[in-house]
Amino acid sequence: MATTTWVLDPTHSEVQFKIKHLVISTVTGSFKKFEGKAVTENDTFENAQVTFALDVASIDTNQEQRDEHLRNNDFFDAATHPQITFTSTSLTKNGDEYKLTGNMTVKDVTKPVTLDVEFGGTATDFYGNEKAGFEVTGKINRKEFGLTFHAVTEAGSIVLGDDVKLFANVQFIKQKEEVLA
Repeated sequence: MATTTWVLDPTHSEVQFKIKHLVISTVTGSFKKFEGKAVTENDTFENAQVTFALDVASIDTNQEQRDEHLRNNDFFDAATHPQITFTSTSLTKNGDEYKLTGNMTVKDVTKPVTLDVEFGGTATDFYGNEKAGFEVTGKINRKEFGLTFHAVTEAGSIVLGDDVKLFANVQFIKQKEEVLA
């Protein structure tokens, strides 16, 4: 069986998240360092094996004090748990839309997650590299992953929402094909 490996191109990819703050507004952040790959059978992405890892220390919410708080043990505990990982268990296709299901690990908690994936297509860049683009969206409950920090203002407002919206625009570069016996 022939397989094709597609490696994430971090130069043309981004990973973001959004969470409610004080229930009245949304804070957006991103991870600046990440890696991933997809292994496909031939050139179709259906049933691809997808792996992804985020470098927790690279979190950026455009506010350094908040970023440091997110890195400490109130939240991600980046010193002990330097990565957030995802390993797919299935990728099913419906038109240009996919459902990506897999296991996400945050800190020491692993839970199944299903994400929506929109296939943007393939193209060849100026250097002859074949690339594939995807937009990935989803939502997780932060408390289910051990991110249980909770605070209430003096007026009684909740500081953080529980749901975290995930957004990734990713581009993969096709690697040379391998033939497995």
